[in-house]
Amino acid sequence: MDLRERPSHQIATNQPVIRTVAMPADANPAGDIFGGWLMWQMDLAAGSVATRATQGRCATVAVEAMSFMSPVLVGDEVSLFASIVRRGRTSLSIRVEAWRRPRENEQTAMVTQASFTFVAIDEDRKPRPLPVKVEGSPMDPSSGAAE
Repeated sequence: MDLRERPSHQIATNQPVIRTVAMPADANPAGDIFGGWLMWQMDLAAGSVATRATQGRCATVAVEAMSFMSPVLVGDEVSLFASIVRRGRTSLSIRVEAWRRPRENEQTAMVTQASFTFVAIDEDRKPRPLPVKVEGSPMDPSSGAAE
């Protein structure tokens, strides 16, 4: 895969929700990071955005298929960018992109992307309506503002 810059039109923010380093404990015997570890990190990033947008507890209910375009190696910096792409009555969808950067240089490559669906839940773990969105707020997917 060609190394390239992250397209700004795909994710509203230029700041990652999470930035972490892939460690040896996250790798298989060949030194590649487990896909499940990366999916976990992506769910954490999406969950952070979802919690802010729903102003409370929420649960992951679906993840669209993921295709891995580039491996993540031990020592790579992994950056996760997330943006709300759809709001429903009790649910929202968040697109997450995972990018890697080798420790030795500044070149980045997209590793994978997926859409995570969350449902806002109350203290009894039952679906609850999303809070009213404020136009132009960071949680308004149409505002283009950072989340």
